[in-house]
Amino acid sequence: MTNRTVIDHARIALACLDLTSLNDADTDAAVAALCERATGRRGPVAAVCVWPRFARLARDHVAPVVKVAAVANFPEGTTDVERTRRDVGVIVQAGAQEVDVVLPYRALLAGDEASCAAVLRAARHDSNGLTLKVILETGALQDDTLIARAARLALAEGADFLKTSTGKTPISATLQAATVMLEAIAAETTSARLRVGFKASGGIRSVASAANYIDEVARVLGDEALTPARFRIGASSLLDDIEAVLAGAPGKPDVPLGTY
Repeated sequence: MTNRTVIDHARIALACLDLTSLNDADTDAAVAALCERATGRRGPVAAVCVWPRFARLARDHVAPVVKVAAVANFPEGTTDVERTRRDVGVIVQAGAQEVDVVLPYRALLAGDEASCAAVLRAARHDSNGLTLKVILETGALQDDTLIARAARLALAEGADFLKTSTGKTPISATLQAATVMLEAIAAETTSARLRVGFKASGGIRSVASAANYIDEVARVLGDEALTPARFRIGASSLLDDIEAVLAGAPGKPDVPLGTY
C-alpha cells in the first residue's frame, strides 16, 4: 500500500517523462514546439523522444538538462540489422543520448531468437556509451512467458531499459506486462538489478494511470528506482494532466486499458 499522494505521483511522472512525438506527419516546427514544452515552469521532463531525422534538431532546441532519445527499427521491429544500424548511426551522429530500439517481436513469435539477438547486438554495439531502451511490444506478444523471454533476451544483449510498447499497436502498456518485465529485471544479477530501468509507453494519459506504474516499480524494484535513471514513462499528452495536477486540479481519472 503506497502513501504517495497524487502530487507525489505527478512530480515523479514529470521528472521521469519521455515527452514523445512519433507521428508520421511530424515537422521541424512540431518538434521545436515539443522541445519548448519539455522545460515548463513546473520543471523539466527527463527526455524528448523523436524520429531519428529530428534528433539533431531536438538536440539543438531542447535545454541541456533534457536528454534526447530517438527510435530505431521503429515501429515495425524488423530483422533488418542494417536498417537498425543506419537508424542508430543517425541518432549517434545527431548527439542524442538515448536509443529506443524495437526488438523483432514477430521473429520472436516465430521462434527466431537468433534474429532478435542480432538486431539488439548491433544496436548495442553501435550505440556504445548511449542509453539503450529495448521495446518489447508486449501487446503483440500477449503471453507472460514470451514477454519474460523477450525481457531476458534484451537484458542479455545489454539493454539499459526494458520498454513496453511502440504505442503503434492496438494494445500498448499494461500493468500485467509491466509486472513481468519488472520481475525479469529483479531476477538479474545484483549489478544488473540495480542498473537496468523500466519504461512504460503507450496509452498513459493521466497521472492516475501513471501512478499504477510508479507504484508497481516501487513494489518490485524499490523506491530507489523511481528516478529518471531507472524509470521512464513515454507519452505525449500526459504532460497536460501532470501540469493540471501540480496546479491544483484533480486530474483525469484512470482509464484501465485491460490486459492482453
